[in-house]
Amino acid sequence: MTTTLRVLIFTLSFILISTVGFSQSKEIKVEFIGNCGLHMTDGTSNVYIDFPYKSGAHGYMEFDAAELDSIKSNSTFIFTHKHADHYSKKNVNKVLKAKKGRTFGPWNIPELERLGDSLQDFTIKAFKTEHKVFGISFKHYSYLITWHGKRIYLSGDTTEPETIGNIKNIDWAFVPYWILKNAKEQEVEIDAKMFAVYHLYTEQIPSAKENWDKVETIKPMVSQGEVFSLNINLE
Repeated sequence: MTTTLRVLIFTLSFILISTVGFSQSKEIKVEFIGNCGLHMTDGTSNVYIDFPYKSGAHGYMEFDAAELDSIKSNSTFIFTHKHADHYSKKNVNKVLKAKKGRTFGPWNIPELERLGDSLQDFTIKAFKTEHKVFGISFKHYSYLITWHGKRIYLSGDTTEPETIGNIKNIDWAFVPYWILKNAKEQEVEIDAKMFAVYHLYTEQIPSAKENWDKVETIKPMVSQGEVFSLNINLE
């Protein structure tokens, strides 16, 4: 075997091994935008949760106007309900006009639950969950997304832990602090590996960091624009 042939075989083998290795590992990146607003991507599809909302609505987090411009084209937008700190018709229409895309929420749950037909290795299950303001109930859904094998629960504004307590093997549970509080008081066990505590008032951020920053299984969502990864293995 000539030296040139050996080099060629070695080079092709290295490329093959590198390609196979890369194809077996992937990640879902999650950006925290504010409130319950998230941008999730597997590098191919882009999914926005409860965003765009109205900046600063009800005293919750503001966001820079440039955030709307950064939204990816032809994205999927999923909303838990239509309160202004989760959904803005004006901003949604502006984004859809410029970037196109699809919107889903309590108004089209059957279509939402068929998203797996168009997104790779993706399923979503909707749960009608209670959300009351001053004793008045509003149409609200929480969601369990399974994407590349990762089970991600999105609580939205619901206050009762019963729904999430009935779901097993959650990888990441995105919940407001009151879900953890109510679950403890009601002795409801939540089967989740990690909790991301979101939807905090600005003045709650210091106490959230103080209480949860060093808790291994809880990530307080206090830094807007923060990006973290959910590692996945593809077989």
